[in-house]
Amino acid sequence: MRQNHLTFKKVTLLFIFVCCSQYSFAQDLSSDELFKQARTAAFDEDDYSKAILLSKQALEKSPDYADIRIFLGRVYTWSDKKTEARKELNIVLQKTPENEEASIALANVEFWNDNSKEALKIINVALKYHPTSIDLLLYKARLLNDIKKWSEAEEVVEQVLKQDAKNDKARAMLIKIKDNSFKSQVGVSYEYVYFDDGFNGRDPWQLASVDYSMQTPIGSVIARVNYANRFLTNGFQYEIDAYPSFSETFRAYMNIGYADASIFPKYRASFSLYADLPKSFEAEAGFRYLNFGSDTWIYTASVGKYYRSYWFNFRTYLTPSNSDLSRSFSFSTRYYYSGTDDYIGIRIGSGLSPDDSSNANLIGTSNYKLISNNINLEYRKTFKTFNVIRLTFGFENQEYKVNTRGNQIDFGISYSRRFR
Repeated sequence: MRQNHLTFKKVTLLFIFVCCSQYSFAQDLSSDELFKQARTAAFDEDDYSKAILLSKQALEKSPDYADIRIFLGRVYTWSDKKTEARKELNIVLQKTPENEEASIALANVEFWNDNSKEALKIINVALKYHPTSIDLLLYKARLLNDIKKWSEAEEVVEQVLKQDAKNDKARAMLIKIKDNSFKSQVGVSYEYVYFDDGFNGRDPWQLASVDYSMQTPIGSVIARVNYANRFLTNGFQYEIDAYPSFSETFRAYMNIGYADASIFPKYRASFSLYADLPKSFEAEAGFRYLNFGSDTWIYTASVGKYYRSYWFNFRTYLTPSNSDLSRSFSFSTRYYYSGTDDYIGIRIGSGLSPDDSSNANLIGTSNYKLISNNINLEYRKTFKTFNVIRLTFGFENQEYKVNTRGNQIDFGISYSRRFR
C-alpha cells in the first residue's frame, strides 16, 4: 500500500512539473509567437481548444492586440460559442469602431446563425467608416439577397461594378441577384432554321415560344408553350421550368415537358444541381430525359468561371446506348460590356445537345453516333431597365444520317419584359 502511495505522489509531482514547465515556456514566448502557434493549432491541427488557450495567453501579454482578439472571436465562432465570440469582437469594436475585419467577423457570427438582419446592421455601421469598401459592399449585397431585398442588393453590387468593372465576384453575384429581383417576366422568341442542298431539299424549320415566369419563395418558376413547324408538320410542346435555391451554395434547374406531335419528344424531363464554388467558379451535374416512343437518358456536367468581365464554361453531354457512349462537348464564353443582361457570347461545340431545340428531335432516333460541329453567336441587350432583347446566329455542319452531311443556319430573336 505504501509503495502505491509513493508511486501516486511521484506521478502527481511529475504532472505538476510538466504543467509548470509548459506554463513557464508559454510565459517566455512573445504574443506574436503564441499567435503563430494558435493559428497553427486552428488551421493545421484542427484543434480549436488549443488555439483558444494559446490566444488567451497571447492576450494576457498584449490585451490590445486586435488581430489576436479578432482571431479568438473567429475560433469561438467556428466552435459554435456565439456568446464568447460576440464578447471578444465587441471589445475590439468598442476601442476601434472603424476596424473593418472585426465588423466582418462579428457579422459572420450573426449570419452563420441565421440572423442576417442583425449582420446587416453591423455591416451598415462599418460602411459609415469605409463607404467604398468593396468587401463590405459585397457582404451587404449578400445579406440583402438573403433577406430577399433583391432590388437593394442589385443596387449595391452595381455600385461595386462602377468602382471595379472587372470584379468577377460582383459579376457572378449580380447575375444571381438579378434573376431574383423581378417578380415576373413575359417573353417571346422566334427561330428560323435554314438547310442547304446537303439536306436534299429539306424545308426550313420555324420555332416560336411564349413564356411567363414568376418568383416564388423557393425560386423562379417558368411556364412555356413552344410551337414548331418541322418536316411539314406542326406541333406544340408544353414545359415548366423551376430554379429552386437550397442554400448560398446549391441551386437547381428542373424541367418537365409534354408534346402532342412527333416533332417534339413526347415527354421530357431535366434536372441539374449547381454549386457556387470559391473564386467565382461554378459546377453542375445532371441529366436530361427524352421519350420519342423509347427512353433516352443523357447525362451532363459543366464547369464555369467568372473572370473580370468574362464568363467561361465547358460542358459535356454523355448518352449511353447499346453498350456504347455518345459524347458531345461545347465551350462558351461571354463578355459583359455593361450590366448582367448586356453581353456578347460565342459557343463552339461538337455533337448534339438536348438543350438545343433545333436538335432535340435528332437525339434518340438513331443508334448511330451522328457527328455535328457548330458555332453560335449571341448578343443580349437591356434597354429602359425592364426590357431585354436577344439575337442569335448559328452555323452547324451536321451528319443527319449515316455518311450524309449538310449545313444548317439558325437565326433567332427573343424579347422579354420584366415586372417588379
